[in-house]
Amino acid sequence: MRPFQYQRARTLDDATRLVSQDSVMAIAGGTNLLDLMKLQVETPGELADVNRIGFGEIEDTPDGGLRIGALATNTETAVHPRVRRDYPLLARAILAGATQQLRNKATTGGNLCQRTRCFYLMNIDQPCNKREPGSGCGAIDGVAKLHAVLGASDQCIATYPGDMAVAMSALDAQVSIVSGDGGERSVPVREFHCLPGDTPWRDNVLEQGEIITAVTLPAPVMGKQLYRKVRERSSYAFALVSIAAVVELQHGKFTRADLAFGGLAHKPWHDPRIADALIGQAPSDDLYDTAADLLLEDAQDHGENEFKIPLARRTLHAVLKQAVEEAA
Repeated sequence: MRPFQYQRARTLDDATRLVSQDSVMAIAGGTNLLDLMKLQVETPGELADVNRIGFGEIEDTPDGGLRIGALATNTETAVHPRVRRDYPLLARAILAGATQQLRNKATTGGNLCQRTRCFYLMNIDQPCNKREPGSGCGAIDGVAKLHAVLGASDQCIATYPGDMAVAMSALDAQVSIVSGDGGERSVPVREFHCLPGDTPWRDNVLEQGEIITAVTLPAPVMGKQLYRKVRERSSYAFALVSIAAVVELQHGKFTRADLAFGGLAHKPWHDPRIADALIGQAPSDDLYDTAADLLLEDAQDHGENEFKIPLARRTLHAVLKQAVEEAA
């Protein structure tokens, strides 16, 4: 880890002013950033501690939704009574990630902004266009077992590693963002993360000087909420494939099918065509195959990760079947 300066932001204005500077990065829980600094993947000249600027509350919204402050910890969110009652999908996804100690420190905003755990990003001796633009993507012809089969480019095939954002995508949450000039904007979680394209170093839509203040969940809806995470071991492992689902059936037909997928792309993957194909139809293996065909029609493997394509198909079948069984 390289030497750095440290400042504690006292207000939101302090925080946005500090992170507007080129060499400054915000730190809250630090569960990802500190690891990256130890490996010299991130080398900020200064850290701005944002833990005392507020935004740790979890509170109801006037329309029946729930506003989760950017500095609420993952543990606080997962055990909150309203999350457990109305958004159990989110609680399950959070509890499927990391360890209790990490969840006690990790924050909502930091979790959304975490970086891929690609071996080539994390090792400064390896080529990585995210870390060193123009150096190449070592994973394309290298170790690619955990890498993307959807939405990748010839510049980067990394995956987004988190669980929480996958659930928030299925729930159609909104990210609240403020900037140093006092501007505010709201971005759907489904649009917050970026695909690599020709700018693989850009993980999300945050601009310099912007800070996440909250994530807002809409009013809860009817239906079964499920989170399934397929991984190599039962704890402390990133998803090979994960699915967050809000599914409702009435009179033997799907009336809601909000699905998001993790482990497959550089962002939580949401394809509205899947819901369009399912809604109004009676459950069947053929229907599930149709949904999987839509999901995977542009899937491309890179050797070691070819297993992800049939695994995603089987996992989608399993999640939809579970939803139907639990709705019966």
